[in-house]
Amino acid sequence: MIRFAALIRKLDSTNKTNVKVRALTEYFREADDRDKVWTIAILSHRRPPRPVNTTLLRTWAAELANIPQWLFDESYHIVGDLAETIALVLDPGVGNSKKSLTGFLEEMIDLKQKEEEVKKNYVTENWNRLNYYQRFVFNKLITGGFRIGVSQKLMTRALSQATGIDEDILAYKLMGSWDPQTITFERLVLEEQPDDYLSKPYPFYLANAVEDKVSGLGPIEDWFAEHKWDGIRAQLLVREGQHFVWTRGEELVTDKYPEFNILSGIIPNGTVLDGEILPYIQGRLGSFNDLQTRIGRKNVSAALLNKAPVILRAYDLLEWEGEDIRTHSYEKRRALLEDMLKAIPTKNLPLDLSEKMQFPSWEAATDERKNSRAVGSEGLMLKHKDSTYQVGRKKGGWWKWKVDPYTIDAVLTYAMRGHGRRSNLFTDYTFGLWNENSEGQQELVTFAKAYSGLTDAEFRVIDQWIKRNTLERFGPVRSVVPFHVFEIAFEGIAHSKRHKSGVATRFPRILKWRKDKKIEEANSLNDLKKLIT
Repeated sequence: MIRFAALIRKLDSTNKTNVKVRALTEYFREADDRDKVWTIAILSHRRPPRPVNTTLLRTWAAELANIPQWLFDESYHIVGDLAETIALVLDPGVGNSKKSLTGFLEEMIDLKQKEEEVKKNYVTENWNRLNYYQRFVFNKLITGGFRIGVSQKLMTRALSQATGIDEDILAYKLMGSWDPQTITFERLVLEEQPDDYLSKPYPFYLANAVEDKVSGLGPIEDWFAEHKWDGIRAQLLVREGQHFVWTRGEELVTDKYPEFNILSGIIPNGTVLDGEILPYIQGRLGSFNDLQTRIGRKNVSAALLNKAPVILRAYDLLEWEGEDIRTHSYEKRRALLEDMLKAIPTKNLPLDLSEKMQFPSWEAATDERKNSRAVGSEGLMLKHKDSTYQVGRKKGGWWKWKVDPYTIDAVLTYAMRGHGRRSNLFTDYTFGLWNENSEGQQELVTFAKAYSGLTDAEFRVIDQWIKRNTLERFGPVRSVVPFHVFEIAFEGIAHSKRHKSGVATRFPRILKWRKDKKIEEANSLNDLKKLIT
């Protein structure tokens, strides 16, 4: 734990990529192999289940620090991070624990089944024993909220430098459902295990957003386009008569989408498709809101399958006849994909092909982009004909060219403190729109939350105003005098029974502070509903 805590301290104290890579490389060269495995797991979001809920941790920390609960909670809201707050309010520990990272994590896994008193004794004893930064890391591990400024790609780069294994190979090895409790570093990283590759997907290639004029990408003749579908990015693998479905988040979801079971007997072995899982209801493309009924479900009932069936809309071929073809040009991969699907009777199968488009000019492509919402997409994907299928977010080969967002003017109604460097400011806002109640009076109905889009200076001004114009307090949340109007942008909209407004918006954020508008000029809930096509 001493070495791991020192690593986290180095990573947390710099924004320089090279410094982080050097720190990780040194750690992977020197740490115990079992600790290396757990470090890889933690940095790739494979944390063990949380053994103690945060309410108990807050209570025990306030008690051990001998301060009232309200003071701890206020401190927490100011600091913005529970692990850091606990580490700060407690007296300095002696820092004499030599237990390994693996030792701590194994104890935490075992702790989940213990009685509350046993949990309390374990946690408080370690708080007293560890120094500030070790305690901070201990808290991060036990809360399951381990987020630091290290991407999995950066971690993989350091691991490559420490082992001499190619980054792409490591990225491939680390994908999948391996268990840090049972797998060894030798097996996970160093050994060649051909059988392990049966169910493993390829690292996903991600597009960057078009930043300037699209004509700056060069001649239109060099590019293919297709619509950017709003679903779950996924790879479908068919190998040795079995199929596997992986999401971009590296989650194996084969059992969540039984519609695809039939494909393992139809798609040739040695095939990997890249595409989008989309709701397809009664022969028509549904909305992301329809797809959400399938996300996170442990059991997929027959009723749910009938209510929200899905298809895979394929747009790339990564493996063909057992060969990795990612280094082939997109034009060649796409031609192979089209030929494969022509040979398969796709009618009545949960599989189709995303339309590939070519345009005579960028003006014609712009016209098609404007038509995106009419066909249920978010805009266009632009793919260079010669582009290979790369790893992660690389500029040049693929670009996403999304349509302009929906916008609406709304009134600030609630506020909460932010996190990180904004933890001392009210920056997380809730917005309302006008609606006529049962008595015929206009009232503000909550429809969205947003916490980005203003400058630091604007956030500071609003923060001071909120503190002077609070109506009520609900823990960390304050209701405020309706006064400020903001233009809110969002990517998608759909009817929803889960929201008080009856409407769900996707990716809301603040576009502009409308100082020129009074609250009476803000939009109504009916205005919002009219945007639903």
